[in-house]
This record gives sequence, structure tokens and C-alpha cells, in this order.
Amino acid sequence: MVNNRVDVNAVLMQMRQVKDQIRSNHENQASQVDQVRPQAVSGLEKTASTENSAPDFQQMFTNAINTVNENQKTSGDLQQRFEQGDPSVDLPEVMIAMQKSSVSFQAMTQVRNKLVEAYKDVMNMPV
Repeated sequence: MVNNRVDVNAVLMQMRQVKDQIRSNHENQASQVDQVRPQAVSGLEKTASTENSAPDFQQMFTNAINTVNENQKTSGDLQQRFEQGDPSVDLPEVMIAMQKSSVSFQAMTQVRNKLVEAYKDVMNMPV
């Protein structure tokens, strides 16, 4: 009998624990956002009343690209550490990082496609 097999129940238990941790983190972040939101809204109202400028698109897009890049680097690092047998890296952690990286990249690709489409539409407008 082969003893090197991964116990499916153990992996499922780890995945459930990670899911519970993510859920509790999300709930904590939501409560923190609810606490901070009134202050942020009042700050935005002050900014909007003093300045009538739109957010800097270039900076927002650069931040989004950097976030996707960081997600991909983190995912690659976790994959490599898991493959090399690092005991501090769990399979569910690696899988979550990979999915996060994949979803963020796909979203960025869709945004890029929409921007290119909008650019083409603007360029094809009659003057």
C-alpha cells in the first residue's frame, strides 16, 4: 500500500479553514470600512467642494497593473516554494494565490480590451 498519498480529507479541512479565515478577514475588513466610511466621505466632500478634478486615470491604471504584477509574483513564489517542499506553504494557500492571480490578470485583460475598443471608436468618429 502506498503511504505517500495526500489525505483528501486533510486537504479539504485545510481548504475549509482557509475559507473560514478569508470569510472572517472579509467581515473584519467590512466592519472597518463601515467605521472609516463616514470620515472618508466627509474628506471626499471637502476635496470635491474645493477641487473639481477627476481622479488621475494614469495613476489608477498604474496601480492596477502593479497589483496584478504583485499577485503574479506572489503566486509564482508560492508555487516554487511548494514544489521545492517548503513545509510552511500549504496547497490551499498556493491554489488560492494562483486563482487570485488568474482572476486579476483576466480582469486587467478585459479592461485593456475595453480601452482599445473605446480608442478605436473615438478614432473612427467623423470630425
